Amino acid sequence: MRRSGLVVHEVLRRAAAAVRPGVTTWELEEVADAAIRELHATSAFRGYRGFPCVLCVSVNEQVIHGIPSRKRVLRAGEIVSLDCGVVVDGYYADHAVTVMVGTPEQVPAPVRKLVEVTEQALADAIAQARVGAHLGDISRAVQDRAEQAGFSVVREFVGHGIGTHLHEDPQVPNYGAAGTGPKLRAGMVLAIEPMLNQGAPGVHVLPDGWTAVTSDGAASAHFEHTVAVTAEGPWVLTRP
Repeated sequence: MRRSGLVVHEVLRRAAAAVRPGVTTWELEEVADAAIRELHATSAFRGYRGFPCVLCVSVNEQVIHGIPSRKRVLRAGEIVSLDCGVVVDGYYADHAVTVMVGTPEQVPAPVRKLVEVTEQALADAIAQARVGAHLGDISRAVQDRAEQAGFSVVREFVGHGIGTHLHEDPQVPNYGAAGTGPKLRAGMVLAIEPMLNQGAPGVHVLPDGWTAVTSDGAASAHFEHTVAVTAEGPWVLTRP
């Protein structure tokens, strides 16, 4: 899984580096697709329940599962979430980042803060992924960071276990009570993925059957790492 994690990290690094005003979301898909092939991996997303692409590209109010499009051109001041999964030798890794389009100064300050807090929430959650802790400790860490900053947590979508399948038990909500849920054991691997909204927590899925958007049209940010629970502490498999 570490090999898978390093591959998907490199794929997203290349895709994120290609984000700039004037680029279509389909061009980001092409970058990711080429990188996966070059690195001798297989996409975990393309064909999964019929999803057509290797990359989820979700812009502004799109929370997750945005489908790349040749028509959608990125503009300065927007944010775009990139989510990718790969398989190497039968093992999966899943990783997501939210990137600002143009210079950070072009992104409205409250949206910049949303991106920063979502990334901080992921770091807080990873710190809880220790032997003997409870799954609820991870969930609560995300919720606390989000709500203390004035943002809301998406409840309809959650993180998940991961291994020889993309989605395994347990589910990893981004809200909950510390000290609840199963105890974490060495060898468990979790895809931890905070999704925070600038406005209300409500989301709905567009008629394409995939793209989830905020119900109030406010911005949403998404970060994700694949994290192994070890006796030495959390090991982020999707970070060099």
